[in-house]
Amino acid sequence: MSKHIRNTFLVLALITIGVIILFASNRSPSLDQKPVVPEVSPQSVSNQSITPLKNTKHFLVSAFMDQRIQGFDIRLIGIFRKDSMQELHCFIYCAGYPSETTPAHILQHSENFGFPFVTTDVMCPIPKNCSATHVTLLTKPSPETGTKYDWLPIRNKKTNGGKEEKMDFTVCISSLFGDYNNVLQFAQTLEMYRLLGVNRVVIYNTSCGPDLDRLLQSYSQEGFVEIVSWPIDKYMNPSRGWLFSESGGDIHYFGQLTTLNECIYRSMERSRYVLLNDIDEIIMPYQHDNLKSLMDELQKQHSDVGVFLIENHIFPKNHFEPSRRFHLPQWIGVPGVNILEHVYREDPDQAIYHPRKLIVQPRMVEQTSVHEVLRFFGKKYNVPMDVCRIIHVRVALRKSLKLEELNVDKRLWYFQEKLIPNVDKVLENLGFL
Repeated sequence: MSKHIRNTFLVLALITIGVIILFASNRSPSLDQKPVVPEVSPQSVSNQSITPLKNTKHFLVSAFMDQRIQGFDIRLIGIFRKDSMQELHCFIYCAGYPSETTPAHILQHSENFGFPFVTTDVMCPIPKNCSATHVTLLTKPSPETGTKYDWLPIRNKKTNGGKEEKMDFTVCISSLFGDYNNVLQFAQTLEMYRLLGVNRVVIYNTSCGPDLDRLLQSYSQEGFVEIVSWPIDKYMNPSRGWLFSESGGDIHYFGQLTTLNECIYRSMERSRYVLLNDIDEIIMPYQHDNLKSLMDELQKQHSDVGVFLIENHIFPKNHFEPSRRFHLPQWIGVPGVNILEHVYREDPDQAIYHPRKLIVQPRMVEQTSVHEVLRFFGKKYNVPMDVCRIIHVRVALRKSLKLEELNVDKRLWYFQEKLIPNVDKVLENLGFL
């Protein structure tokens, strides 16, 4: 081959390579590149009960599949700052399918007692052909390449394995905080609930005393108590009171409104009924031996009711049953209140608002407050006090009442033959006796 021909081939080859490089450099990246989709890895899934939401003053708590409202599929429960509301977008991860964003519908709860932070639901539709597994929220319509997101797992998803066996009763206890170390009353109340047919007690724990912590860990290990870590004090200044104008702070009573709602959704697919009350309260049937027979009867009479409101009755802890029959020597050194010694009950003052606590069918509740449901399906019913009421051993509410103006109520004594040895066993195993 002549030198001239070789040079011609060389020039043509160089021109061809140049054209290819130029063409490649001018091609739209969308023709040969797929957008970078953030992957869900174990490191990117939030395992916290409170997760700060990027680029906002808000916090996310949990996400649940909830298709009871047409047009929406996922409900995120969060704690949002009222003066910083903004447009948000649901960023959904679909297993084996690119992530997409959908419009977020923000629902502030109507009750928050004047505090800067409010319990907030965010409703998200799921794109078609998406098997949604995780979700988060964005402040922009599209995700940004290279940004790390904290994904929340979507709970309450239906499984293909058939219908899951449900528990009958779950008790939700919110806002355990401070140096609360009332071991004896805690153990008595938990064992009383066990006798009444409760299957699980969920407790949101910010902090407590060392003795009570030991008791809780024991119940947790056996599966009767589910402890949800609730470090609300790491993110804001939680109030120890219920009203902002009186106590100040960022959020009502250590986030009680948020935890009660979270507990309802946590229990929605695994418990027929949820009891919303405090640990020093026992929702007590007075015409039935247990909660199941009580609710079977109430539901038979009121089949369209999903919310049952129970009257709260105070048993002042400064008045003791005079015979001291249950002033048991083995319990003297155990920290806390002995509820069997307090049998004097206040009549509520009917001239003022008298708060109640709740037994609910979780699937019939959308949003709740402490003493009332805010949004629900079906009807609600005030249970007569002679059928069921709350035994609430605490400081007197009507402090002006004299002993002779109180009612003697020994309902707890009906269970003492089983309650006392059960409490003794728990306390002995932990070295309190």
